[in-house]
Amino acid sequence: MSKKESTFLGMLLSLLIITVISGFSLGFVNDLTLAPKAKAKLEKKVNALKLVLPTFDNNPVADMKLAKAETVADSIEIYPAYLKNEFVGAAVIGTTDKGFSGLVKLMIGFKPSGEIENIAVLEQKETPGLGTKMTEAKFLQQFKGINISTYKLKVKKDGGDVDALTGATISTRAFCDATQMAYDAFIKNNGSLIGLKN
Repeated sequence: MSKKESTFLGMLLSLLIITVISGFSLGFVNDLTLAPKAKAKLEKKVNALKLVLPTFDNNPVADMKLAKAETVADSIEIYPAYLKNEFVGAAVIGTTDKGFSGLVKLMIGFKPSGEIENIAVLEQKETPGLGTKMTEAKFLQQFKGINISTYKLKVKKDGGDVDALTGATISTRAFCDATQMAYDAFIKNNGSLIGLKN
């Protein structure tokens, strides 16, 4: 019995079949996980809204408004909050790619006066033990109740008022960038938010 020699055409055909089967399998698994991923993402956003906004009785996700920004290509998401049809604040998503490891995405809650209610870190890939400390209450506490119009939103090293994370000045600068972007969008759109439910 003679041994069958493999040919280039046979190997190419085998590779093509394996690639097609793998592609369909990956596509099928991706389709199966799309709904759970979207649900988890929405749940994370709703939890962040509850954390950063004052008490509200509307559905900020349904009332979400997209605003254009000069600094980024994408629109900025603004989630207005109302209590008994009165505007009580808004959550704004601020992003920057200037973090030490890239994207930093925050949700900042503002009172109608422009003061920060609270901040939630939605995404970051900073250095563990250094930049990741931006998610800790100790760091976030310094921003609660401040109004950026009278606060220098820069690290102290750059002449600002923000205490930088030890060993993570770049991450802190990115955090300030994203917060400033959110504040600018809030101030620019504040008037239209007040009138949405009236």
